[in-house]
Amino acid sequence: MEKITGIVLAGGQGRRMGGVDKGLRELRGKPMVAWALERFTPQVDEVLINANQNLDVYAGFGHRVIADQIGGYAGPLAGLQSGLTAASHPLVATVPCDSPFLPLDLVARLSEALSTRHAQLAVAKTGDQPHPVFCLCQRELLPHLTQFLAGGGRKIDAWYSTLQVVEVAFDDQPRAFSNINTPQELQAFDNPA
Repeated sequence: MEKITGIVLAGGQGRRMGGVDKGLRELRGKPMVAWALERFTPQVDEVLINANQNLDVYAGFGHRVIADQIGGYAGPLAGLQSGLTAASHPLVATVPCDSPFLPLDLVARLSEALSTRHAQLAVAKTGDQPHPVFCLCQRELLPHLTQFLAGGGRKIDAWYSTLQVVEVAFDDQPRAFSNINTPQELQAFDNPA
């Protein structure tokens, strides 16, 4: 079994959250990134946090913090590129910082599909909805991704379309992929009816 580096993507601007750092917003008494780390860390061999602001605060969670190599908050692919650059292991898994309920078997299921289907990248989906920031890919995709970004590419789906991708159904856990983008969504999850 190849070792896996995990990256928690916390590099966005949090525009829909009112311009605040989403990963540090509290849900039920602790930052959302802490919930994600709690569920994700046991699934991988190393964790990196991709962040572009509040780096010291993120470092306080006990993992190495890496910023995007491209300026201007270029999106999750920029975070993945930084992660692939810094990763110690041949496989890299990503999750967003704003999905506190992510599946406890996420990496195991993505890994099995990646290896049995001989794909370059495995991505979670529920129903016919892929969740592109929940993925596992080969670190050797770094030059390909760097070239895509250098050419102005930013859309994750556009990059995936150039790869051998396997989609992995998580229809048994649709709520696990709930992500919290707005203060209203945060409040709804903070005080469930």
